[in-house]
Amino acid sequence: MSRILLGKEDIYRGDLVLVNRDYRYHEQHQDLSLVGSWNGEDSYVSHAGAWKGEVVLYEHIFLQSRANHALNQLMDEIGGWAYIVPVSAWRSLSEQQAIWDQSLSESGQEFTERFVAVPGHSEHQTGLAIDLGLRQEEIDFIRPYFPYEGICQAFRERAAAYGFIERYQKEKQAVTRIGHEPWHFRYVGTPHAEIMVQKGFALEEYIRFIRDYRYGENPLVFQQFEISYLEAADLSVSDPEKANAKESDAKVVNAKASDWKASDAEAMGINAKNDGIEIEIDDTGFYRISGDNCGGFIVTQISRTGCGIVGEGENEG
Repeated sequence: MSRILLGKEDIYRGDLVLVNRDYRYHEQHQDLSLVGSWNGEDSYVSHAGAWKGEVVLYEHIFLQSRANHALNQLMDEIGGWAYIVPVSAWRSLSEQQAIWDQSLSESGQEFTERFVAVPGHSEHQTGLAIDLGLRQEEIDFIRPYFPYEGICQAFRERAAAYGFIERYQKEKQAVTRIGHEPWHFRYVGTPHAEIMVQKGFALEEYIRFIRDYRYGENPLVFQQFEISYLEAADLSVSDPEKANAKESDAKVVNAKASDWKASDAEAMGINAKNDGIEIEIDDTGFYRISGDNCGGFIVTQISRTGCGIVGEGENEG
């Protein structure tokens, strides 16, 4: 068994961070690699993309390395790189601001608010999201063509097995408050992507769903995995931007260590400390811990009663 200390900043790290209008992205160190080459080498040929007739060369498109590795495995399976091109992936805050400003200028506020995330609140800043397009002479940078047929649909149907979800689906616009984007895919990892597809969840809905499965009490068992939620109950989690947010948007957890009975916490392998939460993890098999960016952690482990491949333990927090 290993004891892992999770601090306040760890809430903002991991494959399952929720970034949307309510929850801004907290800048983190990122392990990025060039799309098309998960080992970090320049093996992918840059491509030209057109935005309203203006040809722009995107020579460096980066993704978080684990997501990039999974993307390449998926593309290898379906032969995707021969027909699909990366249009946009990781963006800095300044790049997102430039895209927002240009879209406002050229397409207006209604279009921009529908298809471009507010700077500071974009999944692209996490390095876990990528926009893909069908390879063609001209590619719309904001809305690349990625149809529900052919190689694009083959990618979509296999995406969850490699940890990707189609993030902004047509029927989830009321939940995500982003327009339908068939081209935008988000890496959340396995088995989370498969659960989301199976249950028809957007990421917002999945985070709410998983909160009912408490760490050390009643984990969700899916295939060979146990998934549970650990609330940051002893950390005062705050977001400066929330001070001016509408009351309906104020969803940040601000609880205290006293919310747990000491005996219960000890039984669950949880130890509240001044600088975070210390949890006990079985490190003989695979595990992964991700913050959710809004008040807690999602813990994924190989089920004690399940079966499957036992991989290397890993803490994303």
